[in-house]
Order: sequence, then structure tokens, then C-alpha cells
Amino acid sequence: MKKEEHYLERASYTWSEDSVRLFATPSMTARSLYFYMQEAGYFKTVWPYFTERASLNSFLVLYTLSGEGRLSYEGQEYEVTEGTCFFIHCMKHHEYHTVKGKNWEFLWLHFNGGNALGYYEEFVKNGFRILDIRQKERTEGLFREILSINRKRELTTEVRTGGLIGTLLTELIARNTTEGRQAILIPSGIRAAEKYLEQHFREKVMLQELADMLHMDKFCLIKEFSRYVGISPHEYQIELRLSYAKELLKYSDLSVNEIAYACGVNQTSHFIGLFKDREHITPAKFRKEWRTQL
Repeated sequence: MKKEEHYLERASYTWSEDSVRLFATPSMTARSLYFYMQEAGYFKTVWPYFTERASLNSFLVLYTLSGEGRLSYEGQEYEVTEGTCFFIHCMKHHEYHTVKGKNWEFLWLHFNGGNALGYYEEFVKNGFRILDIRQKERTEGLFREILSINRKRELTTEVRTGGLIGTLLTELIARNTTEGRQAILIPSGIRAAEKYLEQHFREKVMLQELADMLHMDKFCLIKEFSRYVGISPHEYQIELRLSYAKELLKYSDLSVNEIAYACGVNQTSHFIGLFKDREHITPAKFRKEWRTQL
């Protein structure tokens, strides 16, 4: 039997008079179509400010402008300093607070909607981390623009807010991916496997032979390749084949059958199936749509 989850919130609201806290009540349209703001604000906090929560159906992005705080999340404690940002799922128990003797100034956004959970899962797929933001002015600008357009509701407020949240999340995921690749040195064997597949994607590549060539265990190769590249070697080869197929469909007069063989797929029906499963359209229809646009 699933254990019942109880909403929890405890806090000490010790912030400055010029701090800002905005609430929003999203429309049914926003709830069904967009990312939508639930709350957002700017806080300049002092000790003993803290917030503790669990089982709240919301996501939180918090960007530190100055000072220092601490975040406890999923059993770990993290230092939060100027120019850093975190993205958490508020259903999970979390607590963040100002460090004694220091101030903590930050912008924050509670949101939901769209595919918020999918974005969060993509963000943490290789582990949770506090991000060091390099484009500080741009990130701060996105938060402040969300606050600005939600001070006075207009017809376009919700769709513009949804777009800004989407932009913010995209940049966080892109930054996280970059940091992750820099933080973890990609093994030379995985880079070699990537390069080999790029050069031989039209051929039948046997994973055991590739593993032997790289002096790796086959299952270790699959696991490590998926970890560092994001997909399995087999799926990577399929992506390379389909990218080449799309180029030929758009810019050559080869038949679908000829393109299938040119990509290394010896059965046209299998090629069509692979293409349709991933592109949700047949190769012939893809060609027709793109030829119309060119």
C-alpha cells in the first residue's frame, strides 16, 4: 500500500521591506497548454530565514544574486552562492536557509504546467547539481521579465510567461549538460566508439566486435556509452542513419528504396518503420513536405 504523502511547509520569513512576492492564478488555458507561474519574487533575506517543504505540486528555480545560502535536497546539503542557480521538484523534501551572519539575496520562481516534470527529469538525469551561471545578466533578466509582466495582467501575460519559463528551463538544461560533460572526463574509449559509429553508420556494426576493438566488455560499452552520450550505441547509429536519410530525401532524387540501402538498411519496410516510429511521418511524406517548402 502506497504511503500517504502529507504537505509540509515551515518557514521563517525574515526578509527586507523591498522584497517582492507575486502570486498568480493560472487560467484553464494556461494550465492545459503552457508553463505557468504559481508564485515568483525577489527576496533579500537575513538570518534566520528558512523555508522547508514537502509534497507540494510545484517546481522551484532559484537564482542567487548575492550573499550565501544552503539547500538541503535528497539527503545532501549544497552551498548556494552568488551567480548559482538550482532547480528542484517540490514534491521532494527540501529546505533552504540563510547562513548565520550573512545576507542572501535571490530571485525565485514556482511554476508548473507544460511538460515541467519532463524538463526536471532531463535536468537531473545524470544527477542533481547546483549550476554556476555564466550568462548572469541574461538569467537575471528572464526572472525580472517574468516578474514585470505579472505585476499587471494583460491578454498576453500567460503565453509570454510560459515562453519565458520555457526559455529559462532550456538554458538551465543546456548549461547543466555542458557542466556535466566538463565535470566528467569522457573516456577515450567512448569517444572512439562515437567516432567509429559516425564513420561506419551505413555498415552493419556488431557491438561485440566494436567492444573487442576497444578492449571493452560489450555490456560495459553499452552502459558507459549511454551514460556519456545520452543514448545507446544502437540508437546512436539509427539517429545517424535517419539524419543522412533526411538529407537524401530533401536534396536527392533517389527513391525511398535506394535511400534505405544507402543508409545501411537492407529492407525498405524496416527503414520506413524506423523512420515513422521516430519522425511520426513516412519518408515519402517527409520528402513531399520538405520539397514543397524548398
